[in-house]
This record gives sequence, structure tokens and C-alpha cells, in this order.
Amino acid sequence: MFESAELGHSLDKATYDSELPRLREALLEAQYELVKQARFPVVLVIGGVEGAGKGETVNALTEWMDPRLIEVHAMGEPSDEERERPPMYRFWRRLPPKGKIGVFFGSWYTDPIELRARGRDDDLAFVEALSENRRFEKMLAEEGSLILKFWFHLSKKAQRRRLEELWADKRERYRVSKSDWKQLERYDEYRAASERALIETDSLEAPWLIIEGVDARYRNFNTGQALLDALKARLGSQSPRTSERAAAMPNVQRVPLVRTLDLGRKLDKDEYTEGLAQEQRRLSLLLRRRKFQKISPVVVFEGVDAAGKGGAIRRVTHVLDARVYDVLPVAAPTEEEKRQPYLWRFWRHVPRDGKFAIFDRSWYGRVLVERVEGLASESEWLRAYGEINDFESQLARAGNVVVKFWMQISKDEQLRRFEERESVPFKRFKITPDDWRNREKWDLYELAASDMIEHTSTERAPWTLVEAEDKHFARVKVLSTLADAIERAL
Repeated sequence: MFESAELGHSLDKATYDSELPRLREALLEAQYELVKQARFPVVLVIGGVEGAGKGETVNALTEWMDPRLIEVHAMGEPSDEERERPPMYRFWRRLPPKGKIGVFFGSWYTDPIELRARGRDDDLAFVEALSENRRFEKMLAEEGSLILKFWFHLSKKAQRRRLEELWADKRERYRVSKSDWKQLERYDEYRAASERALIETDSLEAPWLIIEGVDARYRNFNTGQALLDALKARLGSQSPRTSERAAAMPNVQRVPLVRTLDLGRKLDKDEYTEGLAQEQRRLSLLLRRRKFQKISPVVVFEGVDAAGKGGAIRRVTHVLDARVYDVLPVAAPTEEEKRQPYLWRFWRHVPRDGKFAIFDRSWYGRVLVERVEGLASESEWLRAYGEINDFESQLARAGNVVVKFWMQISKDEQLRRFEERESVPFKRFKITPDDWRNREKWDLYELAASDMIEHTSTERAPWTLVEAEDKHFARVKVLSTLADAIERAL
């Protein structure tokens, strides 16, 4: 889930300076309309890694909006009075009224994550705490609250660098506490507990948005834009049951994740020949190990039309014994499959030990083509993120090595490949009217793919983003990533 927030996104100063006045004006207008309608309160939950810019972003929001109408609660240790009450008491009493925004800087997630990361709570206590949080948020949503939860993330390396930079500046040193350094020491434990918490509590009524915290302009602007999107969607609807998750999704004014890839990466012919042979040999040797009979890779290929999924799959299967793998091209569901839960047709293809299942497109169709083309209802594709994460978690616990590739090319390169396919007789079968129709919705597919990656890239089943403008580079990266994953499992 956090891998997509470790890619080093940034927003250049010129774009930030030109777009910020529009964002600030729109936020103010939405805030005053919120007060005017007074139909619902807004609850913002701010969490994340220490040093990821949580405080700076909250300060930016209060600067951009009317601070008299925002209540910021920096939740530290409970007071003696609060310790004599139920743990949720101190949050209950600070909930914002209709027409106002309440910011919880530190929330009902802090203690469960902290205790779990330190090993002071067992798994059962942790799950019970998360269940209580879900019920609390569901109650708030049913009472009309608009709930948005932001998680500000840094990789371990980025967190260390940030803390060291603050510590080196005498004017900023006060912002680094002993607990911050201790959290860095237990980074892996905090990450695991946090990811589990976010997956368990990401819901329609209270969605999590993961924000990369390295670049302040990128972090602040995207947080403000997400808040604006959610406010405008709810203010424009008379129904208090508007899907906050949909409102919180990035829109076309945010930079889609897949658009930030460096598509200029390439290998020359000699590098490709050498790299391909090396990675194919490495993969072949790994499969000969006796321990491989105890694992079962599930490999997912998704990506832009004509991005080279088929070519990459062929370079993988070239070194596999035909008896140990199945390539499963996924098309529209059959009538039989439509009568079952949408994951049913994938459940039945989960491989046995020592076997590969390679999916040429997959269960992610629910949040890609079905979302964009309106083949699934909003509630269905929003709900699918959690169902997919649960499915892949079950696969990983059962010994499957889940490897997922998103292959990305530019719009211009796609056009070139489409035209080539139409002009070469033996490639014409690769191009269909659907491909041209999907191309007309390029921006919508970019957004859907970015949302998908951000919500379903988990520690057990991470997405690998493949820069596929150069087919040689893409094929070697796919083979190398797959071999690395199997080697770790062995």
C-alpha cells in the first residue's frame, strides 16, 4: 500500500505558484458554502510517519482557509480527567458541529498502531481496536459527517534524512523528539502495523488517502485538492449519503501516479541481450531448487493497451516447463461467471504448490475497465479495493508469491504501436475497436490505474511499475523483479 508513496513525486515551483491561487480561492468558497448550508461537519484525520510533514500541511490548510472555522486538535497524551473516561471520550467531546471542519492531528488510530508496533498489544487486541474505529466512523458517517483520513508517508531512508536535516538546524531541532528517533529504529514494525490499520479501516464512509511526504509542494497541494474535491461533491449533493470515497479520489487536477514515471529509460541491443539472458538463466535456476515445490507464484500483468504485456509474458514462459504454468488471458465474464461473486472466476485458478498462474489482466478489471466504462456501480468498484487486498493477503498467507506489474507507455507511443499493428498483417489480431475506444478515455484510465495502485500496493502484494516505452528495458525489469520475488520467498 505504501510503495506508491515512495516513488519521489514532486511538484515544480512554477506549476505550484500558478495553481495555488485557484486552489485557495476554491477552498475558501467551499468553506463558506459549508457554513452557509450547515448540513454536515467535516472530520479530517491526520496520521503518518514522523517527519512526513503532517504539521506543515495542517498549517498550510489553516493559512489557505478561514482559521476561525477550523478546529485543530493536536492530540497528545490523555489528561488525568480523560484517563478516567472511555478512550474515545476525548475524541467525542471534540467533534466539530455542522458547518465546521475538525482536524484531528493524532487520532483514534495513534494508540492502536503505537501499541502494536511496540509489541505491547497482541493481534486480537489490535484487530478489536480497529473494529471499534470502523464502527465509530460508520456512526459518524450515518449521522452525516464527511470523513477524510490522510496518511503522510516516508520511506525509511527519507524519514532518516528528514529527521537528520531537522536536527542539524538549531532553529528546527525542537521539532525532533526522542520518540521520533525511537520510531525510526522500529520503522519496519510501525510500517507493518500502519499498513494493517489502513487496510482494515479503509471504507466507503471513511477513506484513507496516502500522501507522499517528501516534497512539500506536492504534499500540501494534493491534500488541499483532495479536500476541495470532497467538499464540492458533498456540497453539490442534497444526500448525506454521498460516497465520500468517490469524492476523495484524485481528479484530473491532480497528477496521476502513472504519469510521473520516467519513460525515457531504455537498454541498447547489447545490454538487452545480456540482461535478458542473465535474468532468464537466474529464473530458471531458481525454479530448480527443491524449495520451489513449496511455493506457487501468482503473476499479474496489467497496463496500458499495447504496453507489451504479451511480449513480457513470453519472455517469462520461455524458461518455464510448460507443465508448471498456466497463462490465463482475462476477457469479459461469461454468463456463468456473472452469476457468481466477481472474484469467483479467479479463485478457481489459484495454483497448487510448485505451479505458476500468470494472469494477462486480472481481478483488477473491476477497478479499471468496469469502473471507467460504467460496467460496475460506484459502490461495487469502491468496495473492490478492500476485497482485493483481502484476497491477495489470503494468497500470501497460503504461500503464494504475488507479483503484480503495471506496464506504462505514453499516449504517443501507444498511437505508434496501434498504427503499426494495423499495417502489419500478422499483427492485426492485436488491435480491436475496443482499443481505439479505450484510447479516447486515456485520462480516465490513468486516474483509475493510479487509484488502483495507491489503494492495493501492499507489503505482501506490491505493484511494480514498469516503464515500458522501451520494450527491451521493460522485459528485463519484469524478469528481474519476478526472479527477485521468488528468490526472497526461497
